[in-house]
Amino acid sequence: MSELDWLSDEAWTVLEPHLPKNRPGVPRVDDRRVISGILHVLRSGCRWKDCPPEYRPPTTIYNRYNRWSAQGLWHKLFARLAAAGNIPDELSIDSTHIKAHRSAAGSKKGDAAQAIGRSRGGRTSKIHALANAQGKPIAFVLTPGNIADISVAATLLDDVAPPMRLLADKAYDADHFRKPLEALGTEVVIPSNGTRRHPYPLNRIAYRRRNVIERMFCRMKDWRRIATRYDRLARNFLSAVALVATICFWLA
Repeated sequence: MSELDWLSDEAWTVLEPHLPKNRPGVPRVDDRRVISGILHVLRSGCRWKDCPPEYRPPTTIYNRYNRWSAQGLWHKLFARLAAAGNIPDELSIDSTHIKAHRSAAGSKKGDAAQAIGRSRGGRTSKIHALANAQGKPIAFVLTPGNIADISVAATLLDDVAPPMRLLADKAYDADHFRKPLEALGTEVVIPSNGTRRHPYPLNRIAYRRRNVIERMFCRMKDWRRIATRYDRLARNFLSAVALVATICFWLA
């Protein structure tokens, strides 16, 4: 999407049926124009007030984004389109750190309540994700950056059917994670960490395919408001993740 491009006709055809219809009150400003403005801000990383006027007043752009974020619409949109695909036989799980800009500070309930953690690397959030064999995201969870990957792995898998195969790195090597999956018939492809006396066998050919989720994160971080977190509210940042994932992977 170039600086003042619209959503493509093909993308709009898929997206439009999932937007709210027949709501009471004053008719909304053109959805396609406003969503194109939202995407411009997420891609360029500019401030909301600097959104070009061709997309409508910046207050209209931000208010629509924030209101639909509070209603969970962006995440529902992502979930519907992701669920419309085939049931994946193979999933990859991983996470990525996101640096929190100083503008993300100042929540009344504190950083931790808005999924921002502190470590030697500074203030960060962490996006945990599942991706299918084509590198398309299936689910996301947002946590503070100092939360261990394994602690939310089961939560990510709760809403998906048990895959035939799950790929992950050593951060997920724990018996309490492996064994329930194996009991469901899932082949767990995770390298054993160095503390194991008896390492698990590893399907090395399958493990090479884990890079699809790393490439997925790289593609999403081309959008500057994903690569750096500027949003104070966790729900707004997670909405940005869901919307960018929808545009990059489920409308293409």
